[in-house]
Amino acid sequence: MKVSELAQAGGVTPETVRHYTREGLLHPQRDPQNGYQRYDNESLSRLCFIQCFRMLGFSLGEIKGLLGEAMQESVSCSKSQDILANQLPQVRLRIRELQALSARMDQAMQAWQASPGGVPTGHLVSHLLDDLSQPVIV
Repeated sequence: MKVSELAQAGGVTPETVRHYTREGLLHPQRDPQNGYQRYDNESLSRLCFIQCFRMLGFSLGEIKGLLGEAMQESVSCSKSQDILANQLPQVRLRIRELQALSARMDQAMQAWQASPGGVPTGHLVSHLLDDLSQPVIV
């Protein structure tokens, strides 16, 4: 796969693929005929792994460490376990924050539906968007 094909398959931009390659997270092969970087299905799996852990709030350095340990079957994964255990409270907090934000969005949608004709006025939209932009306290 070319950069653009991997990016499309992984749901990211080509620049994201290039960035992960520069960071050493993806390891393409060079096409001997044209010099283009070529990615295989293993690269797609790694890209999906990276994206999953990015969504969970892991840094690229932590992800690189996790990938490194995963590739060394004989190495104990205690470092990976520590990284996951340390991140778990932040993931759970983020979930609670997103649930609270989702509840605010539901309330905003209900308020919009309750407005005359189901169409909010500019003032109501501004007020509802202000409510949504307030810090989430969980």
